[in-house]
Amino acid sequence: MSVLVIGEGALAGRACRQLTSEGHSVKHLGKAGDRDLAAALEGGIAAVAVLLHDDTTAIRYVLAVEHIRPGVRIYVALFDRTAAEQLRAVVPDVTIISPADAALPTLLGAVMGPDVVAVGPALAQNGGAERSVLTRSDGFLRVGPFAVPDQMRRAGFIGRLQGQFRPHDGNSAILLTGLIGMAAIIVLDTILLMTFKGKPFLEAALEAVAVLSTVGPAPQSTNAWYQVFAIITMLAAIIFLAVFTAGMVEHLLSGRYIGLFGRRAMPRSGHVVVVGLGQVGFRLCQELQQLGLAVVGLERSEQCPNLPIARAADIPVFIGDGGMRRTMKKLRVDRSLAVVAVGSNELDNVAVSITARALAAGVPVVIRAGTHDAIEETASLFSIASVVDVEGLTVSAVSDWYAGDHPAYLADAGSDVAIVGWDGSVVTRPKTVGSACPHVASLTQQD
Repeated sequence: MSVLVIGEGALAGRACRQLTSEGHSVKHLGKAGDRDLAAALEGGIAAVAVLLHDDTTAIRYVLAVEHIRPGVRIYVALFDRTAAEQLRAVVPDVTIISPADAALPTLLGAVMGPDVVAVGPALAQNGGAERSVLTRSDGFLRVGPFAVPDQMRRAGFIGRLQGQFRPHDGNSAILLTGLIGMAAIIVLDTILLMTFKGKPFLEAALEAVAVLSTVGPAPQSTNAWYQVFAIITMLAAIIFLAVFTAGMVEHLLSGRYIGLFGRRAMPRSGHVVVVGLGQVGFRLCQELQQLGLAVVGLERSEQCPNLPIARAADIPVFIGDGGMRRTMKKLRVDRSLAVVAVGSNELDNVAVSITARALAAGVPVVIRAGTHDAIEETASLFSIASVVDVEGLTVSAVSDWYAGDHPAYLADAGSDVAIVGWDGSVVTRPKTVGSACPHVASLTQQD
């Protein structure tokens, strides 16, 4: 088959090498204008693969290819699921894969335990189980039904309970201090009014709240000790109210990515720390929540477009640098189930792994790696973390598509990619190593 590969990065380069090694006739374009693209599509090109890390540019190339060669088979890697749905409606012959979807089974498997290679969708042989699991035992890969270990779910439930009304930063502590202080004054004043002045509960509570909110009269009493108490509590109420107001204003203006209570409260133990809230990290957080596990995201940039989406999905997200010990301590990494670093910068992921190892040597660490020149040979990282080669899995998905195969899911099995069929069969193929493409056409002319 004659294939046109469009893209300059490691993903396109590895796909080009893989397809060439399988006997396809490959033409590879880096940056190209419409004229260069039209020239490349001549000469019997049967299919096009658009493999870029920028979704907007990828969509632009897909639309251009469809305009120049209507009906040609197009394969494109897109991270954004909403954009993918819209593109399918416009270009009927496009096949879309999200690198996040390709990597998700392996990332889930790495969290579940050392013998679990991947957790994927249900297969015909699973006997009604909602998901399947690929495990390694005695050097062999086996597929079976999957269920989340009860101890992991219990640990997450306990961790979420421990996180309720536990401030994670100074602003939250100020807010909670003011709230607890005001509540304590109301409760104590109500009890004293009921005990020593014989007032009914509702009348005593009403009088205590009225005084605290400065909308009612000060309590009248001939007891000197109660007058002293009233003076102290009213002054304290002014302070606590000011503290609470300051904390509430800061909480409302800060984005509220972590709540004081509820589902967005930061778990204190039994949780999975996901570093990097791009499309891969966000999808992983969603899947972990669906499995009943506690999760907290860590994102460096407050400009990350997935932050509002994560907040709507009740995923707690801490803003900070995962390579800093102080940040990882706040996330209680030493009491977590696993740390997964899936940022787009692989060297940052390595830094996160080193920090996590230093703070919690026994906690499993998983990183996204495989394309940076300094760590292209991912086996060199096995000593510090489990490595998931997202680009390698995406390349394998491209190869399967051109071969006409439609596996249930793919898994990163070290030096190989495991291909799991819908019938439960498992085959492996060696990963494509190296991203340099020897015959890329550097066509940069723009219209």
